[in-house]
Amino acid sequence: MSEECLTRLQQATKEKLRRFNSLRGREVQPGEFWDAVVVTAVDESQREAYELQISEKVHRKELPLGIHYKVFSDPPGSKIGNGGSTLYALKQLSDVYGKALGKWRIILIHAGGWSQRLPCASALGKIFTALPLGDPLYQMLELKLAIYVDFPPCMNPGVLVTCADDIELYSIPEGENVTFNKPGFTALAHPSSLSVGTTHGVFVFQPQEKSSDYSEMECASCLNFLHKPSIQKMKESRAVRKRQGGCFSLSDTEFVYTDSTYYISFDTTKVLLNLLTELWPLECEIDAYGDFLQALGPKATIDYTKNTANVSKKESSLVEVRQKIFNHLKGTPLNVILLNNSKFYHIGTTSEYIFHLTEDVVLRRELGLLTSAFSLHLNENSDGSSGGCVMHSILHPSCSVGASSVVEYSRLGAGVSIGQGSIVSSCCVSAGLSVPDGVSVHSVCVKAKHQTRYVTVVFGMNDDLKRTVESPAHMEGLKLFGLSLTECLSCWGLKDEALRFSGDPASCSLWSACLFPVCADQQSSCLMSVEMLQAVLSSSKFTFPKDVKLMSMQESLECKDLEEMLKFRRGLYDDIIQKKPNN
Repeated sequence: MSEECLTRLQQATKEKLRRFNSLRGREVQPGEFWDAVVVTAVDESQREAYELQISEKVHRKELPLGIHYKVFSDPPGSKIGNGGSTLYALKQLSDVYGKALGKWRIILIHAGGWSQRLPCASALGKIFTALPLGDPLYQMLELKLAIYVDFPPCMNPGVLVTCADDIELYSIPEGENVTFNKPGFTALAHPSSLSVGTTHGVFVFQPQEKSSDYSEMECASCLNFLHKPSIQKMKESRAVRKRQGGCFSLSDTEFVYTDSTYYISFDTTKVLLNLLTELWPLECEIDAYGDFLQALGPKATIDYTKNTANVSKKESSLVEVRQKIFNHLKGTPLNVILLNNSKFYHIGTTSEYIFHLTEDVVLRRELGLLTSAFSLHLNENSDGSSGGCVMHSILHPSCSVGASSVVEYSRLGAGVSIGQGSIVSSCCVSAGLSVPDGVSVHSVCVKAKHQTRYVTVVFGMNDDLKRTVESPAHMEGLKLFGLSLTECLSCWGLKDEALRFSGDPASCSLWSACLFPVCADQQSSCLMSVEMLQAVLSSSKFTFPKDVKLMSMQESLECKDLEEMLKFRRGLYDDIIQKKPNN
């Protein structure tokens, strides 16, 4: 990416952040911002957690005021995917607001799910993932709203659909706007390498004409949409383009345009509501990108409905449901806005989160990310060159944070040492404790027998929390910190048969393994779990206290104490505000 492109992207992003900051904490004028900000949740428990956090943000004037903030949970029963969540959220909006929606501009952010690839975000939600930016501190919710702050004034009534764990940055020509004023769907598209195209959606346009003209933004009509296609499929479909110079965000000679966020016009939302009536009750997962967008454009065919290669769970009804979606949406236009100087970042995994917050110098420059944000910390004389990232935390001056490590929403005592490439989240860390390299340490407050207790979950950065085996007898197939569960249990003086798994007995995973002690306070919880970890890494022995109860990550979320977790964060907030040097 040329220096000119990078500078334009940085300046455009800085201006969006400035505009959003000017809206925080004040009543917005009609047409100035979204009429409604809608966040989806996986169930009622997550909905309550999200509503509580949004309410606190509004109370602290961290969000624009005078608009509707709504959280809608998926219905109980089968998983319905982000496509199902889109349909169900539209229905709930229609039930609550009725005809008013015909004049509203709405942003719909998909934030349901348990963030198993980023467990530190599981308890309170990935849309509330902290970012080292802004005062008060930004979370993903604020950043999403800031990045799209220019959209509402240039948008016809309808819904903008986006996800909670990605960031799109872009610049456009001076004096122009990203405009959503066409019927059907209008999608944003980003130049991407062919390898990136294999894991995203790819747009197919008319064959490219040779032209010396170049623009940071172009509008096009899409012939059809490919979902996670092979490179051969991209070439056969003529989705591959040749770069023609200019201020372009990609250096590759060959590239494709990939998907991110899209707009649905109000009239098309009514088509989707009719579709939901026909599909109800939903009994399979629908993808808001693959299952909706592949039905659009003049060259779309029904063939894709039978391709289940990219489906994680193949339900018997999926093909029939896809065919109904296709029949409802066929003929609907798919307009595309090509953002040629744009970047797409995904931060949904522990490795992505660490990389983008601590090592990615380009994103740091584009967004203006800080080494320390809203914290009292480290050695106050530190220049932040350690390469770590500290957010909304209080650290004793004698603490050290290793390169590429993230500390968020935590208190660290004297002499605490955080290794390299680790995440410490929502923890109260005892003086002198050393957290090893490459681990995620996260404390969850739980209600156990009507009492407030704490569980600190510890995983290695490369642990696969989604991997399942069919029974406890096969736990050798599960690796914790690079070792089999059997080896870990041996270090802790436990036999294999003593390990309990929560949830479905035919689907055992690290997520459901009851490994973590329930403790009376946050500090001893963190201490005990880190000592367990140290014993495994040093092949030494650790003995649990007598009659200790062990809980899984899954169980800790089921009985989490939201009020107490937010109370801990409020305590940090108050102390930081009170003790900040400028106060």
